[in-house]
Amino acid sequence: MKCINRVKKVAAVHDISCMGRVSLTVVIPILSTMGFQVCPLPTAVLSNHTQYPSFSFLDLTDEMPRIIEQWKELDVQFDAFYTGYLGSPDQVHIVSAFINGFRTDASLVVIDPVLGDNGKLYANFDMEMVKEMQQFIAHADVITPNLTELFYLLDLPYKEQLSDEELKKYLKQLSDRGPEIVIITSVPVIDDPRVTAVYAYNREGDKYWKITCSYLPAHYPGTGDTFTSVITGALLQGDSLPVALDRAAQFILQGIRATFGYEYDNREGILLEKVLHNLDMPIQSNSYELI
Repeated sequence: MKCINRVKKVAAVHDISCMGRVSLTVVIPILSTMGFQVCPLPTAVLSNHTQYPSFSFLDLTDEMPRIIEQWKELDVQFDAFYTGYLGSPDQVHIVSAFINGFRTDASLVVIDPVLGDNGKLYANFDMEMVKEMQQFIAHADVITPNLTELFYLLDLPYKEQLSDEELKKYLKQLSDRGPEIVIITSVPVIDDPRVTAVYAYNREGDKYWKITCSYLPAHYPGTGDTFTSVITGALLQGDSLPVALDRAAQFILQGIRATFGYEYDNREGILLEKVLHNLDMPIQSNSYELI
């Protein structure tokens, strides 16, 4: 009898930014460190991410179906599908068909519904893209919107200060649209600017979770990609939702603290190389609470 030591495969649908630790340059090292084979399905190639004043951009919409078709011919099987930045409704349609064609009952589908931040859509998105994303998240087991994306997905006006009860209501409403797990990131804590929070809902068990994290006054691109990558890896490893939340939140904080003291161009993202090894370590403390 053959003994096969199989490594789980993750299809990662993100862009490639050749400068700045975002998207695939974050996703690949994190999930590889956590023990998974990452198979990229790139949506675009950029010289650097879009928070620099200028960048080159190669749209890979036409190439994506060719890659998928080759995977189909090779009979590649994926254990998870993890999507981030999708640049157009056409890409949403391609990825929806890809997931539907390859997923099994055991697959994990994680969608980071990238639409906007700070109460506004990103410059290249409009309400057509919002409508597409509202339908796309029905394919997901897990979604990780930030606060801005939460309100766009629910067709509600943006509001920054929210009570726990309001957030629980919105989490449930999003879960009712398909995803079993909804995680909202970057939530300000009322009357305490020193901390930020992550809220989550798991329809299995009907439980709501909250994690608060220290806020450091610095912005690093790619932390959202980093957070969702760790969540994806932790769930694939068999962690419970609150443990996965803890692992991701602690890793982000470690990365920011490792970077914060340097004279450094924040646009390059957190110094991931200095903290990747922490993904192999046990969780140092439990900061989650049931709400």
